[in-house]
Amino acid sequence: MEQPGCLHAGMDLYKWALKLGPVLPGHVLLDSFELARDIRLLDMQASPYDITAWGYDAVPVETAAGKAEYVRRQREFAARGESLRDSMISAVTTFEEMA
Repeated sequence: MEQPGCLHAGMDLYKWALKLGPVLPGHVLLDSFELARDIRLLDMQASPYDITAWGYDAVPVETAAGKAEYVRRQREFAARGESLRDSMISAVTTFEEMA
């Protein structure tokens, strides 16, 4: 029920995939982890922390170009999250019908 465009809602999909682990196909868990990892990277890139030592550039959200990049990536994450939510709901529904 969270705002699907919120980065933290996207990361929460991994938490739910872990909790639903036995019910979900393995690729859903892996895809959820990869989404959470990618979101966390953007979260760190847009923060005041310097992560260039790990090979990542900052996303300067205080500039128009940086904000545009952030929004573009946020939309991509929301689309990936929507697909994962659908997969999770489908798996849980199938499980409930079988039970």
